Amino acid sequence: MSERRSIVLRPAGPADAKAMHALIATNVAEGHLLPRSFDEVRVRAHRFVVATQRRKIVGCAELAALSPRLAEVRSLAVHVSVRHQRIGTQLVTELRRRAQAAGYDQLCVMTHAPEYFANLGFSIVPHLWVQEKVFTDCVHCPKFRTCGQFAMVVPLDAPAEDAPSDDRVIALAHHVA
Repeated sequence: MSERRSIVLRPAGPADAKAMHALIATNVAEGHLLPRSFDEVRVRAHRFVVATQRRKIVGCAELAALSPRLAEVRSLAVHVSVRHQRIGTQLVTELRRRAQAAGYDQLCVMTHAPEYFANLGFSIVPHLWVQEKVFTDCVHCPKFRTCGQFAMVVPLDAPAEDAPSDDRVIALAHHVA
């Protein structure tokens, strides 16, 4: 049985852009994310948190400001070899902590995996509830109106440890089925 190596979260920098872009590109190819250019990742590297294992980047996520009250989780990606080890959860929890510390009221995500984010306390909302996202990014996307992503938000006034009840997750699963 292989031993799990400890995961270290840290702020990313421009030197991490190549590894983050490769990780994002792999997740794009798997249908999990929308594409990001290398230059975009490099320029915005300071907004990312990376998860490292033995100094190798195995996960990343970006905290993007959409307005003074709303921030977004973008490009959450975890290497296939370490999935199901709660690395994505650790990254989202860290972005949530950072967004709360920065004074945001809400954190949002656009996702094809609503069950995953529901387990982290996010709720599905109409897309126009995150109009800062829709009118700055979505309207320019080639998949606008056809992407099938769910808009989800979590208020930042509650601790990140508050998990939704099983009933809420089951109701959500029935809602999206």
